[in-house]
Amino acid sequence: MKVQLKADIFKLKWYINQMRGWSFKTYLLLMLGIGIIIGTTVASPIDKISLLTMIAAVLGFTCTLAITNARQINGILGLMSATIYIIVSVYAQNYANVILQGVYIVILDLPVLLLPSWSKDTEKHIHGLTLTKWLLTIIFFAVVLVLLYLLDTKIFTSPRPLIDATAGAIGITGSLLCTLHFREQYYFWTIQGILSIILWGVTAFQGDANLTLFLTYIMYLINDLLAFTDKHTHWFH
Repeated sequence: MKVQLKADIFKLKWYINQMRGWSFKTYLLLMLGIGIIIGTTVASPIDKISLLTMIAAVLGFTCTLAITNARQINGILGLMSATIYIIVSVYAQNYANVILQGVYIVILDLPVLLLPSWSKDTEKHIHGLTLTKWLLTIIFFAVVLVLLYLLDTKIFTSPRPLIDATAGAIGITGSLLCTLHFREQYYFWTIQGILSIILWGVTAFQGDANLTLFLTYIMYLINDLLAFTDKHTHWFH
C-alpha cells in the first residue's frame, strides 16, 4: 500500500468541502457542543490547562462528528486533538488515556493522512463482525484491559486505575474496529463514552481537571447515538 501525505490538507478548499454534506442533526450537535465547551471553559478559572482542554475538546468533538459522517478530515482533527489530550491526561494522571490517545494517532489519524486509499469511499466498505470476529474482539479487549491496568497500578500510580484502564481498553478496541470499517465500533464508542463521562467527572470532582471534558464526553455519547438513529449517516443505514 502506497504511503503518501495527502496534499489536499494544505488547501483551504479541502477543509470547506470536508465540512459540507453532513447530516442536519450533526450540524446542530456541532454548534451545541462547541457552545457548551467554550461556555464551560469561560465559566471556570482560566489557565493554560483549561485553554488546552477547550481546544482539544473542540477539535476532538468535531473529529468524532466527521467520523460519523465518513469524512477524511477526521484524520487531521484527530491528530491535533489527541496530541493536546495527551498533555491534559498527563496533568490529570489518567495514564491509560495517554496510551489511548497515542493509539488514536497511530491507527485512526495517520492512516487517513498517509494512506489515501484507506479512507476513500469509506461508506462503501462498512461491514459487520461475524461470531468469530466478535470472539477475537473480546479477547483483544481483555488483553488490552489487563495491560492498561498494570500500567496504571505497577508503572504509574493513577488515582482512578480501574475506570481509566477500562475506558482506555474500550476506546482502543473501538478505534481498531473503526480502522477496519466495522460498524460495531459504535457499540464500543457508546460504552466508552459512558465510562469517559464517569472518568472525567470523577477527575474533575477530585480536582485534577475542570468540567469541560466531562461535558464534552456527554456530547460524544450523543454523537454515538446519532450514528444508530440518523438515517443520513452511513454506519447503520
